[in-house]
Amino acid sequence: MRAPMRPLPEQLSTMPRALFHRWFASLLVLLVACDGERDARSVPAAAAVRPVKTFVAASGDQSEQRSFPARVESARRADLSFRLPGTVADIAVREGDTVAEGAELARLDDTDFRIELRDREATYENARRNFERARELLPKGHISRLDYDRLEAGHKSAEAALQQSRRNLEYTVLKAPFAGSVARRMVQRFEEVAPKQPVVTLQQLHALEVKVDLPERLLRSFEAQKDMSVEGTASEASAWVNFDGAPGRRIALALVEAATRADPQTQTYELTFRMANPADMVVLPGMSATVTVDFSRLLRAEPAMWIPASAVTADAGLEPMVWVLDPATMTVSRRAVRTGEMQADRIRVLSGLRAGEEIVAVGVAQLADGLEVSRMPAGEQAAPRAGEPG
Repeated sequence: MRAPMRPLPEQLSTMPRALFHRWFASLLVLLVACDGERDARSVPAAAAVRPVKTFVAASGDQSEQRSFPARVESARRADLSFRLPGTVADIAVREGDTVAEGAELARLDDTDFRIELRDREATYENARRNFERARELLPKGHISRLDYDRLEAGHKSAEAALQQSRRNLEYTVLKAPFAGSVARRMVQRFEEVAPKQPVVTLQQLHALEVKVDLPERLLRSFEAQKDMSVEGTASEASAWVNFDGAPGRRIALALVEAATRADPQTQTYELTFRMANPADMVVLPGMSATVTVDFSRLLRAEPAMWIPASAVTADAGLEPMVWVLDPATMTVSRRAVRTGEMQADRIRVLSGLRAGEEIVAVGVAQLADGLEVSRMPAGEQAAPRAGEPG
């Protein structure tokens, strides 16, 4: 008679240790295999159609605009100083004062200059009398020609010294060469100053200049026959300035000067624009601004076609290329292009692409010739982060 089967716990307890380990390992392998078969049945097959984001190339819609940080300066500005050394006796203006042309700004102590003037007046008077007597005696032969010439030279020298002394006395008063506003006062009363040491900065506020530095790489893209002088560009280059305090306000500019020599440190070329000081907002010299210039008439006459920079990739030879979508078959094919400069997240295509053609803008790394794709719905596209291509 067959013995009854013992329960599984009793069998495991009496099983040899080595046999138990092999049995337990086989059980784990069997469970993992079953679980893998169930997961494989639950995962669908990979989709054969790849969704991509596309972009339709267009020509002529992108203007040749560049924005530059700028600085505001007065169109007429001067650092005024005395021509003579001395002690500042009085300063008649304060910073911000508006003065008329010829108004007194500062004055030196003129005591020494007045003493010198009186001395030279006496010297001149003596030389004048001696010369007049010699002029009367010469025709009579009572004085030699040599003595007469010496007295004449002394008279002229004393007259020149007297004129210089009078001029020096005038130089002790600093006057405004033009009407304007006092921007800065660099010295105080009773302070000793040297010749040509700046004392007062005077500037006009009704006419301002806006200066920008033009990069060398942009200058290279200009046509050779386009002149960067005032006559060549004042009517061609349209420009405007924006200020942080009024972001929606544009103030028109006129190009008045363009440097043809680069700054030795930054290798940039300075452009100077003229602007009228607006009456409804405060614009002062020294303020920062942003200038936007449209160089469309200065840049080379090539098709202006701009596409997202993310659409351009490189082939095996590191040459730029894009993926062009065939709307009839919804397949993509590679196309070699020639590219130009970049603006933000856009790159200029010079050749190889026609207006109206649809290209892949996002997802170019996973594409191959003849691959079937689908246009990604706009609602399923993730919003780009700040600074990333749209």
